[in-house]
Amino acid sequence: MTAFIATLKNQNAVLYWFGLFCLISSVVCLVLTGVTTTQVVGINAFIKPAKFFISVGIFCWTIGWYMSLLSRRKRVLVYSWAVVVIMTFELVIVTGQATLGKLSHFNISSALDRVLFSLMGIGITVFTVWTAYIGFLFFRIKPVGIAPTYLWGIRLGILLFVIFAFEGFMMASRLRHTVGAPDGGPGLPVVNWSTRNGDLRVAHFFGMHSLQLLPLFGYYLARRTSQVILVAAIYFLLVMTLLFQALAGTPLLAGLMN
Repeated sequence: MTAFIATLKNQNAVLYWFGLFCLISSVVCLVLTGVTTTQVVGINAFIKPAKFFISVGIFCWTIGWYMSLLSRRKRVLVYSWAVVVIMTFELVIVTGQATLGKLSHFNISSALDRVLFSLMGIGITVFTVWTAYIGFLFFRIKPVGIAPTYLWGIRLGILLFVIFAFEGFMMASRLRHTVGAPDGGPGLPVVNWSTRNGDLRVAHFFGMHSLQLLPLFGYYLARRTSQVILVAAIYFLLVMTLLFQALAGTPLLAGLMN
C-alpha cells in the first residue's frame, strides 16, 4: 500500500491530495455521527457526507492511477483539476445541507434548494461526460508495455462506470431512490439500502464500482482479453438485473433469497 501511495503521488499529485483530503474528511464525518443527533430521513445527517467523501476519495485514487498510462498529460491534468472543482462543489453542498438537517439530493422544498440540486445535476453531468472522454482515450491507446487484459479491464470498467453513473438521473427524475415508498424506511446497515422496497442505489453502487473490479480482474486473474469481455458482459447483466429488481419494488435481500 505504501508503494501504491508513493507512486500515485508521483503520477498524479492533484488527485492524490484531493483523494486523501476526501478520505480524511470521511473520518471526520463518521466522528460527527457519534457526537451529533441531527437526522435526515431517519438516519444521522453525516452518514451521507461520509459515504460521499469515501466514494470520491476512492474514485480519485483509482482514476488517478489508471491515467498514468495516458500519454496526453495536459488533458489528464485538466481533467484532474475538473474533478477537484466539481467534486468540491458537490461535497460542499452535501455536507452543508446535512449540517442544516436538510436533504441535498431530491430537495426542491425551496427556491434555493432547487437551485442547489439543479447545479449538482449539471456538475455531475459534466463530470460523467468528461470521464467518458477519458475512457475514450483508453480505447485509443495500444497495449504497449501493459497487459491487454488489464487495459481492457480499465476500458470496460470506465464504460460501465459511466453507464451506471447516468442511472443517477433516473433517481433524480423520481426525486427519490426508493421504489414503492418514500425514502427513509428501514435499511441495511452502513449502506442503508431499503429492506422493504426496491432501491435504485443498489445497481448504482455495483455498476460504478466496476471501475475497480474489472481492472483488478484483468490484472490479476484474466489470461485473455476475451475473458475480461465475458466477465464484463456478465457483470453488466447482473447489475441490470439488480436495477430491474429495484424497479419492480423488490428489496435486495428478498431477491437474493428467492
